[in-house]
Amino acid sequence: LVQRDGRRVVPHIAARMVRDRAHLDDVLGQLTELSIDEVFVVAGDASEPAGPFASAVDLLRAMAERDHGFRIGITGYPESHAFIADETTIQAMFDKEPFASYIVSQICFDPAVTARWIAAVRARGTHLPIFIGIPGAIALARLMRVSLRVGIGDSLAFLRKQSGTAAKLAGGYRPDQLVDSLAPVVADPDMQIAGWHLFTFNSIRNTEAWRQQLLARYARTTA
Repeated sequence: LVQRDGRRVVPHIAARMVRDRAHLDDVLGQLTELSIDEVFVVAGDASEPAGPFASAVDLLRAMAERDHGFRIGITGYPESHAFIADETTIQAMFDKEPFASYIVSQICFDPAVTARWIAAVRARGTHLPIFIGIPGAIALARLMRVSLRVGIGDSLAFLRKQSGTAAKLAGGYRPDQLVDSLAPVVADPDMQIAGWHLFTFNSIRNTEAWRQQLLARYARTTA
């Protein structure tokens, strides 16, 4: 239905939910039949894997054995993950890179941290395009709850400071400051930023309204 509406569908495949190689073949086969040519591969939140794929890289290696033809997105973590050691997240991204087409960064509320991470990724020799992950226009309380659940780290303190001092946030979070602060990074060709990835957390209507307002604002400033 979504495809028939003219929208691009990018299913997420959680490695820990794939039972075995036959299950993987079935999933990829169904996606191919639906003319889907792009997937986003994550490890998944299950405490125990359903099969032999404990991490995203395990699944990516199995996929690489097949002539699947999918464009593949992987995750990157600008800051320390609340549940995973830095060494693990850094190594995982490099292990996944040969199998991937692009990186989407996890949400980080501190633009300086995101900018430093992107520069570090490039300095280490990783050249995959990066989509910068940012939250959409979301109720602040919901954003805080979801952020804690998905393991966003130290930059939550940055968000709390903002929300405690800015009364305008009472009506909901808007990522204008993140976009404006990261605009120079996006404009730097050496950073190879492909665009933004909006995490809506089901606040789709509000996020789209905000996106249109932002585009209109930037159109006025560049006219």
